[in-house]
Formats: sequence, structure tokens, C-alpha cells
Amino acid sequence: MLDQQSLLWIGFILFVFLMLALDLGVFNRKSHVIKIKEALLLSIFWISLSILFNIGVYFLFGPQKALDFLTAYVVEKALSVDNLFVFLMIFSYFHVPSIYQHKILFWGILGALVMRAIFIAAGITLIEQFHAIIYIFGAFLIITGIKMALHGDKKIDPEKNPVLRYFRKLMPVTENYEDDKFFVKRAGKYFATPMFIVLLVVESTDVLFAVDSIPAVLAITTDAFIVYTSNVFAILGLRALYFALAGIMPMFYYLNYGLSAILTFVGTKMLISDYYKVPTFVSLSVIAGILVAAVIFSVVRARLLEYRAKELKRFQ
Repeated sequence: MLDQQSLLWIGFILFVFLMLALDLGVFNRKSHVIKIKEALLLSIFWISLSILFNIGVYFLFGPQKALDFLTAYVVEKALSVDNLFVFLMIFSYFHVPSIYQHKILFWGILGALVMRAIFIAAGITLIEQFHAIIYIFGAFLIITGIKMALHGDKKIDPEKNPVLRYFRKLMPVTENYEDDKFFVKRAGKYFATPMFIVLLVVESTDVLFAVDSIPAVLAITTDAFIVYTSNVFAILGLRALYFALAGIMPMFYYLNYGLSAILTFVGTKMLISDYYKVPTFVSLSVIAGILVAAVIFSVVRARLLEYRAKELKRFQ
């Protein structure tokens, strides 16, 4: 007989596959441009599912686990917003038509779910077997946070991506997009399309994201079920969030600094964990406060710039 933990894992994995099947097979069977209204509704849907799941965690495991899940979810969601800027640059660099972006993100996220499971299992095993590695994770997060603050403007050059360069040596690539196909066959020979190239870049970039985000979540809890489920819910809502925020992402000027502060805070929490355990509620309050402050300052800055532009026009 399976124990409760095994049943939870099986049930959750089946739920994820059901959601992905509905997404690709029913709601988005045909490629189409995701409008802001549709994206916002999907975002609300995924956030609502996350809240319902959090309530389930509360009744099954108690308030502490529920708080751990919520804090991990907020951290992962915040860091995933930073990922959206990179996705925006990748799509812009490869001139990906809006109608095909959803399909790339779908398969990119499917790959991310597998890679996150591997990273989480490895991270938890390392912490359990070599406790001192928690200090390495903490120091890494602090260094990453500082680098993020010092190099706020992200510049991406996919042509330097080693995965992409190696793949192009293995397989020819068509010059143009072939509808939403990843591969095409011509004269008995298979060609990859730019769609697959973009997917490769997105997948390999997500590995770098995981290196940052997994240690950050492990600083909150090392419960594999809580860590993975919080990651999954944040990732599943990532596509909807991308299409909802794509047009206004450049307005969040201070978000990068907010995420830098969050990584530094979480890294510090890891470093002092053997001497003082920061309560999860305090962590959640600090992380939420930083995010809110970053968004407010960004909006105020955007309004001031808009006001100055109008004033300059008025005096010209």
C-alpha cells in the first residue's frame, strides 16, 4: 500500500499533467496571440489554484507548512518575474512572432518542471549529507544579489550560448519560421527551425534561473514536497504572467534592485541559520515588503518621467 506522502506526490504529478494537457490540447490547441485580458484571466486562475493548494497544505500539514509554501511561492514568483525580462529579450532578439510565443513558453516550462525536480532533489540531498554546503548556497545568493544590483541592465547574446552553438554544428537550421513547427523535413533531411533554436535558448537559460532560485527556496524549507510544489505553481503561471506584463515590464525599473535585496536577505538567512532561525512569517513580511516597495518606487518613477516629458513638451 502507498503511504500518504507517495499518494500526494502521485496526485500532484497527475494534476500537473492534466493542467498541461488542458492548456495545450484544449485552451490553446491552435496558435494564437495571447491578449492582455486573456493573460490576466489566466494569471488569476493560476494564482487562485495556488491559494487553494495552500489552503489544502494548511489542513493536511498545519499552519507552519502552509506558511513555508506561501513564502517559497512568493520568492519563486518574484524571481520568475525577473526571468520574464530575459524571455522578452530572447523573443525580441530572434524576432519571434507573438502568435508562436505561447507554444515556446509551454514547452520551455515543461522542460523547466523536469530540471527543477532534479535541482531540488540534488540540493536537498547535498544539504542533508553535507550541511556545510548551506553556507556555500548562502554566500552564492549574496554574491548573486550584489551582482544583480551592480549590473541592473541585462544584456543577452544568444549566439554566445554554448548549447546553441553546439547544436548548430549537429543539425542544419532553416532561415525562416515554418509556422509553429520545431522541425521540418526537406529532401529526406530533417532541419530544425528558429522555433526550436529559441526553445533551446529558453531551456538553457532556465538552468541559470534554477541555480539562483532553488537555493533561495531551500533557505525557507527543505521539505521536498513544499519546495517542488511551490516552484511548480510559480512556473505554471509564468506564461500567463509574461503576456500580462510584457508591455509594461520596462516600467518596473527598481524591481531588479528589489530582487537583489531579496536574494541578499535569503542568503544572509542561510548563513546565520545555525545561530538564529529567522521565523518564516518574518521572512515572508520582509520579502513582500521589498517587492511592494520596489513596485511603488518604480511606478512613482515612471509617473515622474511622464510628467517631466509633458512639461518639456509644454515649454518647447
